[in-house]
Amino acid sequence: MKTDKLQQNIARIYSGNEAVIKNLIIALLAGGHVLIEDVPGVGKTTLARTLCDSLTMDFARVQFTPDTLPSDILGTTVFDVKNESFRVVKGPVFHQFLLADEINRTSPKTQSALLEAMEEHQVTIDGTTYRLPEPFMVVATQNPVEQLGTYPLPEAQLDRFLMKISLGYPGRAEQTVLAKRFLTGELVKGVEPVLTTEDVLKMMEEVKAVIFSDELVEYALQIAEATRHEKEAGCGVSPRASLDLLRASQASAYMNGRDFVTPEDIIEMSKVTLPHRIVLTTEARINHFTGYQVILNVLGSVKRPK
Repeated sequence: MKTDKLQQNIARIYSGNEAVIKNLIIALLAGGHVLIEDVPGVGKTTLARTLCDSLTMDFARVQFTPDTLPSDILGTTVFDVKNESFRVVKGPVFHQFLLADEINRTSPKTQSALLEAMEEHQVTIDGTTYRLPEPFMVVATQNPVEQLGTYPLPEAQLDRFLMKISLGYPGRAEQTVLAKRFLTGELVKGVEPVLTTEDVLKMMEEVKAVIFSDELVEYALQIAEATRHEKEAGCGVSPRASLDLLRASQASAYMNGRDFVTPEDIIEMSKVTLPHRIVLTTEARINHFTGYQVILNVLGSVKRPK
């Protein structure tokens, strides 16, 4: 399968959890965006860059800082003295793959500049709307440990990320492989593209054709609805989240070489597409409860189809 080739190519550079690579590819095929949250130095940027380098999609990276402005992301209108007219200078968002590095270091005003782009794949500059290239994917990173000079992402922004994933520290075996590749210079060489943009678009269409039975659609919607009744959740997941769960489940089935969704696809995708969208109550936060625990409770209470 083409997805296997892509997964193996990424693993040449990123020596870590294989499930993380798989989930990133699932998000790509589902047409979604990913938020990677983890401590510095575990390979967040490397993973995102290697995914893009494995494809023929064009790439842009933005290092978010407190003084980054919306126009630095979207672009702006400037006056062309030579032609005596205004013209639009497009920003880095007009790329198929956008790496938003340390997105929580910029102000909410700049963070919100991505809302329209992530949801509608378009950008409005000075009243004129421009379509973004397809496929369009945002991979954002943030450090959960350092809080000084950061701005937590608002719920509306989090809800536009299909997944929120954490890489974790590599095991000893993965660390050894990484060290050897570093010493031989293999990491510096990077990777060559193994799939074209056309391949990605074709696979995205094939994902949409994966069979989703009515019974399993009902199961996925029951999971989403159950989050709205958990006592630890002040606000459950949105209808957008339930739709993302459906598409991610199709992409998961596709990655596993099937043309139909199983309950296991829904269960696994629930764990990465829903927790970050749950707004916990104050009491739950004080007791260090997490959105992931809410999802585990829901999965235990909603009857699984046979």
